[in-house]
Amino acid sequence: MSVEDLFAEVAAAHPRCVWLDGGGAREWSGTRSLIGWLENDDVSLTYSAARREVLRHAGGRSEVIGDDIWQVLEREVGPGEQWFGYLGYACRPDLPAAPSGDVPDAVWMRPSHVRMFHHEQAVRRDDLVGHPHVDRQERPVVPTAYAAAFDQVQEALHAGDTYEANLTYRTTVHTEADPVETYLRLRSINPAPYAGFLQHDVAGHAAWLLSSSPERYALIDADRVIETRPIKGTTPRGANDAEDAANAELLRTDPKLRSENLMITDLLRNDLAMVCEPGTVEVPDLMKVESYPSVHQLVTTVRGHLRDEISTVEALRRLFPAGSMTGAPKLRTMEVIARAEEHLGGPRSAYSGAFGWISGDGPADLGVIIRTLTTYDTATWQVGTGGGITVRSDPDEEAAEAGWKAERVRAALGLPD
Repeated sequence: MSVEDLFAEVAAAHPRCVWLDGGGAREWSGTRSLIGWLENDDVSLTYSAARREVLRHAGGRSEVIGDDIWQVLEREVGPGEQWFGYLGYACRPDLPAAPSGDVPDAVWMRPSHVRMFHHEQAVRRDDLVGHPHVDRQERPVVPTAYAAAFDQVQEALHAGDTYEANLTYRTTVHTEADPVETYLRLRSINPAPYAGFLQHDVAGHAAWLLSSSPERYALIDADRVIETRPIKGTTPRGANDAEDAANAELLRTDPKLRSENLMITDLLRNDLAMVCEPGTVEVPDLMKVESYPSVHQLVTTVRGHLRDEISTVEALRRLFPAGSMTGAPKLRTMEVIARAEEHLGGPRSAYSGAFGWISGDGPADLGVIIRTLTTYDTATWQVGTGGGITVRSDPDEEAAEAGWKAERVRAALGLPD
């Protein structure tokens, strides 16, 4: 049975299931797929930041077991166990982020059934040449409030309150769409190393997350080495080889794009320094161009060795949310974007969070939640998009970038042209 067939069969039979999809993997991310599903007595967790409640679901019952998802994960994820799930943007109550208005702010599942698949090879750059580029005449319409929010961010930048801010917005699409069919289209349209599907349909706590993210939030290996790969700087693919190469070269050399990446690199070096042994934080790859079906991206790798007293969950908490999705400095910039995004489609919800797995033995691997669809009823779909803003940013260019980032994700819903 193919991994796609098993996935469809599992999702039809089990209201709580997950697929961490290695079919769009790159050389650095591995080619393994994991499909897990829960029986009725298996445990899952949901978190509401608005109510400050963590619910434990098992055996048809749901009970409140805490008010902090990080503390509950620290307690629940035991040795030999592997949990799958996501953390939404508002999962740290000590930071300024509005709670979700639709799907839970976090979902974690401990499946009793896990199947592993190895895909034949990772996606190579050469495989991506010739993919259709984004037609700039067909970009989704950007909300009119975007210009006002952009100006608000610029005021904060010029006042020195932030050096770079990740301004985002949400688009809601009202259409009936089958989550399984939609995800299979998404992985075909936009293969990515952190692709995956999560379904958690417990009465009153439904959530679907369909992701095709290229960005690593954090990898923690068996030796307690932690690695993050922030993405900052994006250009579209070209209509032909010459235009495509020119767009990649722009990304490689443009001072504005490189400065965006460097500021986030410094932020991530600082974040890792808080949890790693002194002298172990390094940047083995600085501002490398990676190519995907619709975009070229500028990617940096930051790595360090966790201190003995820092657990896996604590390391993930301290880094959260990803610096590439906030800006620098993190706390002050989150305050700036919280105000600027008030009228840009509602709370970030799962968008800008992290999705993947955590092991009770220490290792973990999670991607940043971008290029993602979420829904709570399979008829109301939300797409988040955005990009980094600096004092040199142009509002039309930034709005256009946000549009073509989201276009392929929206296309997975199968809407007519």
